[in-house]
Amino acid sequence: MESGRTTLLKEQQLKDQFDNLEKHTQSGIEFVERYTKFVKERSEIEINYAKQIRNLSKKYQPKKNSKEEEENKYTSCRAFLSTLNELNDYAGQHEVIAENLTSQIITELLRYLTELKAERKSHFHDGRKAQQHIECSWKQLESSKRRFERDCKEADRAQQYFERMDADINVTKADVEKARQQAQMRHQMAADSKSEYSNFLTKFNQEQNEHYYTLIPNIFQKLQEMEERRIERVGVSMKTYAEVDREVLPIVGKCLDGMTKAAESIEPKTDSKQVVESYKSGFEPPGDVEFEDYGPGQSMKRTVSETSLSNSRGEAKERPSGGKSKGKLWPFIKNKNKSPKQNKEPLSNRFNEFMASKPKMTCLRSLRRGSRLLSLKLGSGPEDFSHLPPEQRRKKLQAKIDDLNKDIQKEMDQKDALTKMKGVYEKNPQMGDPASVDPRIVEMAMNIEKLQSEVQKFEGWLAEVEGRLPSKSDPPRRQSGLYETQNSNSSTVANNCAQDRESPDGSYTEEQSSETQVKVAVANTPEFDDEFDDGDEETLPTIGTCKAIYQFEGHNEGTISVTEGELLYVIEEDKGDGWTRVRRNEEEEGYVPTSYVEVFLETNAKGAMTYI
Repeated sequence: MESGRTTLLKEQQLKDQFDNLEKHTQSGIEFVERYTKFVKERSEIEINYAKQIRNLSKKYQPKKNSKEEEENKYTSCRAFLSTLNELNDYAGQHEVIAENLTSQIITELLRYLTELKAERKSHFHDGRKAQQHIECSWKQLESSKRRFERDCKEADRAQQYFERMDADINVTKADVEKARQQAQMRHQMAADSKSEYSNFLTKFNQEQNEHYYTLIPNIFQKLQEMEERRIERVGVSMKTYAEVDREVLPIVGKCLDGMTKAAESIEPKTDSKQVVESYKSGFEPPGDVEFEDYGPGQSMKRTVSETSLSNSRGEAKERPSGGKSKGKLWPFIKNKNKSPKQNKEPLSNRFNEFMASKPKMTCLRSLRRGSRLLSLKLGSGPEDFSHLPPEQRRKKLQAKIDDLNKDIQKEMDQKDALTKMKGVYEKNPQMGDPASVDPRIVEMAMNIEKLQSEVQKFEGWLAEVEGRLPSKSDPPRRQSGLYETQNSNSSTVANNCAQDRESPDGSYTEEQSSETQVKVAVANTPEFDDEFDDGDEETLPTIGTCKAIYQFEGHNEGTISVTEGELLYVIEEDKGDGWTRVRRNEEEEGYVPTSYVEVFLETNAKGAMTYI
């Protein structure tokens, strides 16, 4: 009994040891994960730092065709440029640190963590398996022991019962024989249980000995070796962490030496000589000013030195404003040639009045109908989208320009790719013929030029739309082709006037030729008879009636919505384009699809023709 209690106590202690080891090894894994996270964050810091350093270096690089690029002739500017280049290389070393940290530490530790977790899981699985096996053996031993004890008690009771039956004279011989057989059977069962218990006990003792002296020590030894390898691996990683920084120190030192050398190359005297060479005028100093005697009998004529400062100013005042100054200019003196005052009314005011005046432009009824029907056809219209309202036209033009720019970029990318391919073919003729790429490159260049011209064209139309401010009080009108022609002519005149208003010397003047051009443009503007005035359209007579056989929602400009079964007046029949002009009352009229109505023309209009 005491032996059983000792065994149970040892099993409990062993289980507690496994729990302690499991907690400790889990803590070690978490430490490795924590250190890996630390190195990863350090790598991200290095990457961000290198990125910011590169952006800083790029930000202060001199821009092309700028004042900063012109200042590179000075040693201080060149030194600063060298410092920026060295700083860019310095940022590259921080990128190297980040790459080495990732490849030599982070990647390796992540892979090692996976292996460590799998190994730890395997060892604890073996330990639990061994513990479960010894517990199972102990339970079997206890079960066989209890069975043996029970059979022994049953055998004793059977023996006592047989002895009572045998001593009783009133019991028959058959009952005594039966009791004797029962006692013998119980004794046999007790002997079998004893043998089984003895076998289980021997087996358990062997397994227990192997469990405590072989299996568990081996598992603990493996866990100890695993933990030592983990600690050693962390130490190696920490050493690598320091070596990664130490490896780039020589190159970082060279970058800093380059900055120092650039700073030492600055020569103030050389820079000052550059300034002198850039701004020196080469003029001789003015001569002495002669004495001017204004006494009695003296001439009032001033005799001034040719090289005097006042002489230069006097000549500048006497020289006509249109010519160029040939006198010598001195530092800190500004030569201001003021243009003559404009006494005449500026041409711009006349031109603005001409453009603001409402032109008497009308068109024939057929042209009006054509412009209306053009806006009704979905998916078709003028290339400049003039059939649309201003805002919609602006959006369409902008979208078209964006699409063209995308096409241009695509063509340029393809052209660059073909150019590189041609270069590869020229270096390695066995890969292909360079001449075979030339036609495609030429074709793409022509496509790019064509697309660019298209962009310019649409940008011109877009500028025209954005510069035009329609009045809200004006009723919506459909612009005809003649009105657009007039606008284009006016734009041409405006461009010509703007070019002629600037004189060769840069002053703003007015020329008679500009006024003549404006007058000629006004004289050449087409006008129509008073019959086609720009006022409201005359009311068209009714030529028949119609009945709507389908419902039509007129969303486009110039259309009218009708409901099924509605009766309307026909004021203009279908001209072959599929639209009929109808009127609901004196103010509501518009176009409807001819196939949506049943038309009844009057006899005097079309000979009593009826059609659907």
